Amino acid sequence: MTPSQHLLTKLGLTDPTPLHHNPLHPDTPPSNSRRSFFKNASLGGLALGGAFMFSPVEDLVAQSTQRVNRASAPSELKITDMRYCVTTVLGRTAMIRIDTNQGIYGLGEVRDGADERYALFLKSRLLGENPCNVEMLFKKIKQFGGPARQAGGVCAVEMALWDLCGKAYNVPAWQLLGGRYRDKVRLYADTPEASSPEEQKRLINYRLKEQGYTWLKMDISINELKDKPGTLVNADKWRNAQGNLAQWGDMNNSMSYANTLHPFTQIQITDKGLAELAAIVDNVRSMVGYETPISSDHYGHFDLNNGIRLGRALEKYRLAWLEDVVSWELTDQWKTLSDALETPCLTGEDIFLLKGFKALIDKRAVDIVHPDLASSGGLLETKRIGDYAEENGIAMAMHQAGTPISFMASVHCAAATQNFLALEHHSIDLPWWEDLVKTTDGRKLITKGFANLPLTAPGLGIELNDEVVKQHLHASDKSYFAPTPEWNAIRSHDRIYS
Repeated sequence: MTPSQHLLTKLGLTDPTPLHHNPLHPDTPPSNSRRSFFKNASLGGLALGGAFMFSPVEDLVAQSTQRVNRASAPSELKITDMRYCVTTVLGRTAMIRIDTNQGIYGLGEVRDGADERYALFLKSRLLGENPCNVEMLFKKIKQFGGPARQAGGVCAVEMALWDLCGKAYNVPAWQLLGGRYRDKVRLYADTPEASSPEEQKRLINYRLKEQGYTWLKMDISINELKDKPGTLVNADKWRNAQGNLAQWGDMNNSMSYANTLHPFTQIQITDKGLAELAAIVDNVRSMVGYETPISSDHYGHFDLNNGIRLGRALEKYRLAWLEDVVSWELTDQWKTLSDALETPCLTGEDIFLLKGFKALIDKRAVDIVHPDLASSGGLLETKRIGDYAEENGIAMAMHQAGTPISFMASVHCAAATQNFLALEHHSIDLPWWEDLVKTTDGRKLITKGFANLPLTAPGLGIELNDEVVKQHLHASDKSYFAPTPEWNAIRSHDRIYS
């Protein structure tokens, strides 16, 4: 080995990394000239001085680094565009792409059921900015977020910025959050339902043994009692045309069951109704066993008193948690509920920012916080929520219902947060869901009930599988990352103080 080759080995330049594919400029060749290299490569002056002592070194360096990605100079990175597409995941879920002047881009997701315009509205506030200034840009746009889907645009942008920043610096997003506590992320999955106990048993066994999930969640809805006389009080008033207590019913009717807050329906569950709901849980627990945690959700809209009665009726089944028994903002009611029950109580999927969680945490009103990264503020804000909960002895699980973009953003956040328990995976039975993306490290998204954390892949570690995404565009909008110049101009004065 020549002295020049020894030097290259020390500099780590003998095994160049592949150039990342650039879908925005696929025909642009990498710059391999020696002049380009010595202009952009970040080698110290002393090392370069030593390199020039050997006559062939410039040629060797240029040759050895011809495939190294030098597309990004982070300090000079600027946002040039935001584009979107709308998928059929969970009915309607939009993806966004933030483009830059250096060809790299970041992916984000507007929470399921939210309008892509929540994100597009922010484009004019981002153009010309350096996407690596993630916190500054987040503080600039967070005033346009709110609870639940209202935060969809802000969170989508935040995800895309971390994806961009990771790609610019060639590190995974979790590294930018301070490092990782785990290499894989535990997932929780829906408990399969079926028309017969035998079929349900078969499906549960498949979920646990073949798919490898180690944590389940089940619905315990009062709608299961709709055809059982003597189980509910004051329920008939709230039934829809199909006779259901539809928790996601007519959202345009302000007086519908779906739009009436829990304390105001005055639906009550009788002792007979409680016994029927307990029997549903007993059946699932007998199939699953006690080694696997079972969480519960989607009970319906009824008041705190009935929530306590239901919780006590289910205590003996040692459920992992009771989720969203009352609305998240009713802090004092959550405190009363948690104090009354031994089963852990949990809420948070619709809360925006750490500020929204603080009252619940400070008052020990919940046992576990449950942010959805697509509503809570994105990766960094969700980690801050987890860290604050940890300081107060409270664990964090994570809600997730969307495309692989928000899923992987959540995986990075979960890996970087110590008090994390489990992340929801809501699309297990959607056969094409994982195919919407390709991992840049070549590994599967999920293996036996655990998400694989990208250990070296930059950003979120995924790229879109364009052909698959195009097959699942929503009928209302078949465009695919088309230009959006109509969102370029700022039309308001945004400052929120005088």
